[in-house]
Parts: sequence; C-alpha cells; structure tokens
Amino acid sequence: MNKTLSIIMLAVALSFVVRAIAAPIETFKFDSPDTEKVFHKLSDELRCLVCQNQNIAESNADLAKDLRLEIYTMLMDGKTEDEIIDFMVQRYGDYVLYRPPFKPMTWLLWFGPLIVFIMGLIYAIRFMRSQSSEPSQESMSEEDIERVKNLHADLDAEQGEK
Repeated sequence: MNKTLSIIMLAVALSFVVRAIAAPIETFKFDSPDTEKVFHKLSDELRCLVCQNQNIAESNADLAKDLRLEIYTMLMDGKTEDEIIDFMVQRYGDYVLYRPPFKPMTWLLWFGPLIVFIMGLIYAIRFMRSQSSEPSQESMSEEDIERVKNLHADLDAEQGEK
C-alpha cells in the first residue's frame, strides 16, 4: 500500500514539474493592471499557428513568443484590443482566432460539424432500417414454399430413421 501511495505522490509531483518546465516564462512590465488584463486576454484568445490547438499564452513555440512580444509592444504603443486583433487577422488570417467571425469564408467551420453529424445520423438510420428489414414470406413463390416444406419433411424423416 505504501508503494502505491509513493508512486502516486511521485506521479503528481512529476506532473507539477513538467507543467512548470513547459509553461512559458516571460515577464513583461505593464503601465496599468488594465493593460495587463488586455495582454492576458489577447494571449488566451489568439491561437498559436505552430502548435495544435494551443493559445499563444500556453505555447512555447518561437512564433508564440514573438506574438506575445508583438502584443506587448503594440499595447505599450497605445494600440487598442481591436486594433491588435485586426492586425493579427490581417497578418495571419482568421485561423489565428479561437472564435472565427461568422462570414462566408468561415461557414464551413461553423456548420461543418453539424453537417457531418446529420449525414452520420442519416447513414445510421438507413443502416439500422436495412438491418431490421427481413425478407417477407410473401416474396417467396408457392413453388419455393413447397420446396421448403419438402426439405423439412425429408429432414424429419431422416431424423426419425436414426
């Protein structure tokens, strides 16, 4: 029991060490707490273009570091949040945003999952219906029914002889 507890504690401690190593460490000095809030908000809302589904606040990629520095510089130059977002979108496209705008170029992002779900649902319903429909006896001709009866009679006769 003590071994198990020790292993669990070691695993928890290791996870904290890995997080501390993986977390980006940068210190920026801000003029006001509001500017710092805007910086962290933008860092959380903008996607790292190199990493898979990470924002630039969590990423250690060189591009994410450059983007954080760019945001900081723009904030220190007096740019607003909207101006910084517009600059990033103009430079990197809508992909840099975690919440892309609703426009014709991004309709597939918004409706794609719903379309795939509906198509899968239709396929599943058709598949289940095709599995549940058994051939009816009405489709068998009188000749086929008579042949099945004769086979059953022959089978019963064979089993009776044994």
